[in-house]
Amino acid sequence: MAEKIESQAAAARKFVKAHGPSRAVVENIGRAGARVVLVGADGALGDVVVPSPESGEALVEAVENLELAQWVAETVQAAKIGAEHRRRMAGL
Repeated sequence: MAEKIESQAAAARKFVKAHGPSRAVVENIGRAGARVVLVGADGALGDVVVPSPESGEALVEAVENLELAQWVAETVQAAKIGAEHRRRMAGL
């Protein structure tokens, strides 16, 4: 992998192992890099931050059973957002 994303790839592999074949949406977050949002086959959500959108796409290619996706209806409907996740996103 061009940029150092070994730890992020390991986290993505762990997610896929726990939640089955998954989708990944790469979102550019500017100077901070890119966020790779993971949506598991069971609807679980996860994410990792990488140095660039290109490294996000490389991460997806490097992880077996992880498919590059976009935020289209099929991906959105696959995500199951529970009450605990909503509370965490709302903050204190």
